[in-house]
Amino acid sequence: MTQAVAESKSKPKQSKSSKSEKEVKIIPLLIVLAIGTALWFINAPSGLDEKAWHLFAIFVATIVGLIIKPLPMGGVAILAITATVLTGTLELQDALSGFQNTTIWLIVIAFFISRGFIKTGLGTRVAYIFVKKFGKKTLGLSYSLLVSDLVLAPAMPSNTARAGGIIFPIIKSLSSTFGSSPENGTGRKMGAFLTKVAFQGDMITSAMFMTAMAANPLAVSIAADVAGVDITWTGWAVAAFVPGIVSLIIIPLVIYKLYPPEIKETPGASQMATKKLQEMGALKKSEWYMIGIFFLILALWIFGENIGIGATTTALIGLSALLLTEVLTWNDIKKEEGAWDTLIWFAALVMMATYLNELGMIPWFSAQIEGLVSGWSWIVALIVLALVYFYSHYFFASNTAHVSAMYGAFLAVAITAGAPAMLAALLLAFFSNLFACTTHYGCGPAPVFFGSGFVSQNKWWSLGLIISIIHILIWGLVGGVWWKVLGLW
Repeated sequence: MTQAVAESKSKPKQSKSSKSEKEVKIIPLLIVLAIGTALWFINAPSGLDEKAWHLFAIFVATIVGLIIKPLPMGGVAILAITATVLTGTLELQDALSGFQNTTIWLIVIAFFISRGFIKTGLGTRVAYIFVKKFGKKTLGLSYSLLVSDLVLAPAMPSNTARAGGIIFPIIKSLSSTFGSSPENGTGRKMGAFLTKVAFQGDMITSAMFMTAMAANPLAVSIAADVAGVDITWTGWAVAAFVPGIVSLIIIPLVIYKLYPPEIKETPGASQMATKKLQEMGALKKSEWYMIGIFFLILALWIFGENIGIGATTTALIGLSALLLTEVLTWNDIKKEEGAWDTLIWFAALVMMATYLNELGMIPWFSAQIEGLVSGWSWIVALIVLALVYFYSHYFFASNTAHVSAMYGAFLAVAITAGAPAMLAALLLAFFSNLFACTTHYGCGPAPVFFGSGFVSQNKWWSLGLIISIIHILIWGLVGGVWWKVLGLW
């Protein structure tokens, strides 16, 4: 009897918990459906195929869905794929064609590889090593965190996992060691400065490698479909290297000047890192395997094209090596939810971007905009387009949604205006990472760092605006000179 009463009392609690865990949000879902339906029944503009307009309606509804999230991103993508088939906009094999895209599999496999850094503890060890070597001053400490991020970036496509899973816990530990906490009003001692530098640094490292942020390969795929521009892993890295390094040097100095920490000397940081490394002990066999495989992958990404080994094949080689050495198990692969989630939404977005181009939507849009930029030099046109693309990120809560919605169209217009295709593709791709510096909601790592409470929203936005201007100047001027040396224009 007592047991029955207890069970009956527990049922409402379970029901309440279940209700709170529902993924489908009705009002946002109705908004998405209303937008898609309204666009669908508007007559296609003159000169545009009706199927292209219908796919555009589904695409816009999908982008809105990615922003307001009636379902998780993967769920929104499945609905989009289903809609394209049920409405007869695309055949089933066309709607599923995104899953054949090799660039998608590159980023998915890179997620698996990044799991090796986390599972073995190598990522955390690397960060503590740099803290130990360069952490005697707060400014040096901030640079040590950025260098750690830079080292991990080529093989970790989730900048949220990289910054939030490895770098941010170290910031919390360091801040606690030096008595810096937002709860007791001491955030400015150290934590606020390190939080802001680490976040802004992650935006830079994400821009420096094709495999450092999940939406980067999406931009690469769109560039190939829209403009026939083939951006290689090495080509991206080389083009981003000089402006990226300059940004990594200058941005911490700017933040140090505008938002300085109260504690300038941090001898205890090296001691703390030393203690943590002692607790971790000597390099484990799995870490040695991870180091060797990482350098193998990096070497093949840089030089593999010369011997016929592409970036995705290299990723497969690395993953196979991790499985054979048991650094990762198949259970690890199955549990890497971020990778499988990325596969779904990435495939849907690439598919729609591809067919928007094939059905004539992107060429039609480019033709409409061509009149607006006619008579402009391509340099002026590219600058204006890049600035609009950059600052429109205030309206987006996701790099992926922004790239999906605007990258292809803006690239097409820039090329129509006469801008060199590779230059325009790379500049917009770099900005597809850097524009997230502005707000506390613009990308995955932002809520992690902002949610710590170290930095107020007003300060986050004001610093973000200043840093955005510096990024544009560095990547526009220093980058422009470097790209001229590389022959991109």
